[in-house]
Amino acid sequence: MMIGRPLRFAAACLLFLPVALSIAEPARSDDVVDRLSVPGPISFNAVSYLLSWSSHPSPYYYKQEYLPAGQTSEHFLSMLLLEAIVQGTDVNGTVSAQVNMLNRRKSTDPTVNFAIFKNPKNGEVILDFILSADDHNGQPIVEWNAYRYVPLKDRDGHSGVLLFGISRRGYGDDSTEFLRSLKSERVSAIDVLAHYALPVVQPKN
Repeated sequence: MMIGRPLRFAAACLLFLPVALSIAEPARSDDVVDRLSVPGPISFNAVSYLLSWSSHPSPYYYKQEYLPAGQTSEHFLSMLLLEAIVQGTDVNGTVSAQVNMLNRRKSTDPTVNFAIFKNPKNGEVILDFILSADDHNGQPIVEWNAYRYVPLKDRDGHSGVLLFGISRRGYGDDSTEFLRSLKSERVSAIDVLAHYALPVVQPKN
Protein backbone atom coordinates (compact mmCIF):
# COMPACT_ATOMS: atom_id res chain seq x y z
CA MET A 1 0.00 0.00 0.00
CA MET A 2 1.41 3.36 -1.01
CA ILE A 3 1.31 6.61 0.85
CA GLY A 4 0.18 9.87 -0.64
CA ARG A 5 -0.46 12.07 2.35
CA PRO A 6 0.38 11.19 5.94
CA LEU A 7 -0.81 7.86 7.28
CA ARG A 8 -2.97 9.76 9.67
CA PHE A 9 -6.67 9.58 9.28
CA ALA A 10 -8.22 12.31 7.22
CA ALA A 11 -11.86 12.87 8.14
CA ALA A 12 -15.24 11.82 7.32
CA CYS A 13 -15.93 14.12 7.96
CA LEU A 14 -12.31 13.33 7.76
CA LEU A 15 -11.39 13.69 11.36
CA PHE A 16 -13.83 10.95 12.25
CA LEU A 17 -13.66 8.32 9.58
CA PRO A 18 -10.10 7.10 9.22
CA VAL A 19 -8.82 6.97 5.69
CA ALA A 20 -6.33 4.30 4.62
CA LEU A 21 -2.86 5.52 3.93
CA SER A 22 -3.05 5.93 0.20
CA ILE A 23 -6.43 7.61 -0.04
CA ALA A 24 -6.14 11.24 -1.04
CA GLU A 25 -7.16 14.03 1.27
CA PRO A 26 -8.79 17.23 0.00
CA ALA A 27 -6.75 19.10 -2.57
CA ARG A 28 -3.95 21.11 -1.03
CA SER A 29 -3.12 24.68 -1.80
CA ASP A 30 0.13 26.57 -1.44
CA ASP A 31 -1.80 29.18 0.53
CA VAL A 32 -2.02 28.60 4.28
CA VAL A 33 -5.09 30.16 5.87
CA ASP A 34 -5.58 30.15 9.63
CA ARG A 35 -9.23 29.09 9.96
CA LEU A 36 -9.22 28.27 13.67
CA SER A 37 -7.74 31.51 15.05
CA VAL A 38 -4.58 29.60 16.03
CA PRO A 39 -1.88 30.93 13.69
CA GLY A 40 0.97 29.45 15.68
CA PRO A 41 3.68 28.82 16.38
CA ILE A 42 2.56 26.18 18.87
CA SER A 43 5.11 24.98 21.41
CA PHE A 44 4.70 21.33 22.35
CA ASN A 45 7.17 19.30 24.37
CA ALA A 46 9.88 21.94 23.84
CA VAL A 47 9.43 21.93 20.04
CA SER A 48 7.99 24.86 18.08
CA TYR A 49 5.47 24.00 15.35
CA LEU A 50 4.49 26.40 12.55
CA LEU A 51 1.18 26.38 10.69
CA SER A 52 1.88 24.50 7.45
CA TRP A 53 -1.54 23.71 5.98
CA SER A 54 -5.25 24.25 6.57
CA SER A 55 -8.52 23.12 5.06
CA HIS A 56 -12.24 23.78 5.46
CA PRO A 57 -13.67 20.79 3.55
CA SER A 58 -17.24 21.08 4.83
CA PRO A 59 -19.37 23.75 6.54
CA TYR A 60 -18.73 22.48 10.06
CA TYR A 61 -15.29 20.89 9.66
CA TYR A 62 -11.88 22.59 9.97
CA LYS A 63 -8.39 21.14 10.05
CA GLN A 64 -4.89 22.52 10.37
CA GLU A 65 -1.41 21.01 10.45
CA TYR A 66 1.71 22.37 12.15
CA LEU A 67 5.31 21.34 11.47
CA PRO A 68 8.74 22.16 12.89
CA ALA A 69 10.81 24.45 10.67
CA GLY A 70 12.46 22.54 7.84
CA GLN A 71 10.02 19.63 7.76
CA THR A 72 7.40 19.00 5.07
CA SER A 73 4.03 17.27 4.95
CA GLU A 74 5.47 14.70 2.56
CA HIS A 75 8.42 13.80 4.80
CA PHE A 76 8.01 14.85 8.41
CA LEU A 77 9.30 13.44 11.67
CA SER A 78 6.77 15.17 13.89
CA MET A 79 3.51 17.01 13.24
CA LEU A 80 0.75 18.59 15.31
CA LEU A 81 -2.88 18.44 14.22
CA LEU A 82 -5.68 20.74 15.24
CA GLU A 83 -9.12 19.84 13.91
CA ALA A 84 -12.68 20.72 14.79
CA ILE A 85 -16.17 19.66 13.83
CA VAL A 86 -18.45 22.18 15.42
CA GLN A 87 -21.75 20.36 14.89
CA GLY A 88 -23.15 16.89 14.39
CA THR A 89 -20.93 14.60 16.44
CA ASP A 90 -19.63 13.87 19.92
CA VAL A 91 -16.48 12.37 21.41
CA ASN A 92 -17.82 8.86 21.96
CA GLY A 93 -19.16 8.55 18.43
CA THR A 94 -15.97 9.95 16.97
CA VAL A 95 -13.69 7.57 18.85
CA SER A 96 -15.92 4.57 18.07
CA ALA A 97 -15.69 5.33 14.36
CA GLN A 98 -11.90 5.54 14.54
CA VAL A 99 -11.60 2.31 16.50
CA ASN A 100 -13.87 0.46 14.08
CA MET A 101 -11.71 1.53 11.17
CA LEU A 102 -8.54 0.56 12.98
CA ASN A 103 -9.92 -2.90 13.67
CA ARG A 104 -10.82 -3.34 10.00
CA ARG A 105 -7.38 -2.13 8.98
CA LYS A 106 -5.67 -4.88 10.98
CA SER A 107 -6.38 -7.37 8.19
CA THR A 108 -4.08 -5.48 5.81
CA ASP A 109 -1.72 -3.71 8.20
CA PRO A 110 -0.21 -5.98 10.90
CA THR A 111 1.44 -2.98 12.54
CA VAL A 112 -1.90 -1.57 13.67
CA ASN A 113 -2.16 -1.33 17.43
CA PHE A 114 -4.06 1.09 19.62
CA ALA A 115 -5.04 2.02 23.14
CA ILE A 116 -7.79 4.26 24.52
CA PHE A 117 -7.52 6.50 27.57
CA LYS A 118 -10.71 8.07 28.91
CA ASN A 119 -11.07 10.93 31.37
CA PRO A 120 -14.52 10.58 33.00
CA LYS A 121 -14.17 13.96 34.70
CA ASN A 122 -14.23 16.02 31.51
CA GLY A 123 -15.35 13.59 28.81
CA GLU A 124 -12.04 13.72 26.96
CA VAL A 125 -10.51 10.68 25.25
CA ILE A 126 -6.99 10.01 23.96
CA LEU A 127 -6.58 7.46 21.18
CA ASP A 128 -3.02 6.18 20.84
CA PHE A 129 -2.36 4.18 17.65
CA ILE A 130 0.26 2.96 15.17
CA LEU A 131 -0.03 2.50 11.40
CA SER A 132 2.38 1.53 8.65
CA ALA A 133 2.62 1.53 4.87
CA ASP A 134 5.16 1.56 2.05
CA ASP A 135 6.19 4.65 0.12
CA HIS A 136 6.34 4.76 -3.69
CA ASN A 137 9.78 3.12 -3.57
CA GLY A 138 8.54 0.26 -1.43
CA GLN A 139 10.27 1.56 1.69
CA PRO A 140 8.37 1.22 4.97
CA ILE A 141 6.94 4.16 6.85
CA VAL A 142 5.70 3.72 10.41
CA GLU A 143 3.53 6.37 11.98
CA TRP A 144 2.51 6.80 15.61
CA ASN A 145 -0.34 9.08 16.54
CA ALA A 146 -1.96 10.24 19.75
CA TYR A 147 -5.27 12.07 19.29
CA ARG A 148 -6.88 13.97 22.14
CA TYR A 149 -10.63 14.36 21.60
CA VAL A 150 -12.33 17.19 23.49
CA PRO A 151 -16.08 17.93 23.64
CA LEU A 152 -17.15 21.19 22.00
CA LYS A 153 -20.34 23.22 22.33
CA ASP A 154 -21.19 26.12 20.07
CA ARG A 155 -23.22 29.15 21.14
CA ASP A 156 -26.44 27.41 20.17
CA GLY A 157 -25.65 24.29 22.19
CA HIS A 158 -24.70 22.05 19.25
CA SER A 159 -22.29 19.23 20.11
CA GLY A 160 -18.97 18.96 18.34
CA VAL A 161 -15.42 17.70 18.86
CA LEU A 162 -11.99 19.30 18.95
CA LEU A 163 -9.01 17.13 18.08
CA PHE A 164 -5.49 18.04 19.18
CA GLY A 165 -2.99 15.42 18.11
CA ILE A 166 0.65 14.55 17.71
CA SER A 167 1.95 12.46 14.82
CA ARG A 168 5.45 11.03 14.49
CA ARG A 169 7.11 8.96 11.76
CA GLY A 170 9.97 6.58 11.15
CA TYR A 171 11.18 5.91 7.59
CA GLY A 172 12.91 3.01 5.86
CA ASP A 173 15.72 1.41 7.84
CA ASP A 174 15.02 3.76 10.73
CA SER A 175 11.54 2.30 11.26
CA THR A 176 12.74 -0.44 13.58
CA GLU A 177 14.62 1.99 15.81
CA PHE A 178 11.62 4.32 15.69
CA LEU A 179 9.38 1.59 17.12
CA ARG A 180 11.97 0.65 19.71
CA SER A 181 12.36 4.18 21.00
CA LEU A 182 8.61 4.69 20.92
CA LYS A 183 8.18 2.15 23.71
CA SER A 184 9.80 4.51 26.17
CA GLU A 185 8.82 7.85 24.65
CA ARG A 186 5.10 7.38 23.99
CA VAL A 187 4.08 7.35 27.66
CA SER A 188 5.66 10.72 28.38
CA ALA A 189 4.34 12.19 25.10
CA ILE A 190 0.79 11.08 25.93
CA ASP A 191 1.13 12.58 29.40
CA VAL A 192 2.18 15.91 27.90
CA LEU A 193 -0.72 15.71 25.45
CA ALA A 194 -3.24 14.95 28.20
CA HIS A 195 -2.19 17.93 30.30
CA TYR A 196 -1.49 20.37 27.48
CA ALA A 197 -3.32 23.71 27.73
CA LEU A 198 -5.30 23.65 24.52
CA PRO A 199 -5.38 26.73 22.29
CA VAL A 200 -8.67 28.62 22.12
CA VAL A 201 -10.28 27.67 18.83
CA GLN A 202 -12.55 30.13 17.05
CA PRO A 203 -13.52 28.72 13.63
CA LYS A 204 -13.90 31.16 10.76
CA ASN A 205 -14.63 30.72 7.06
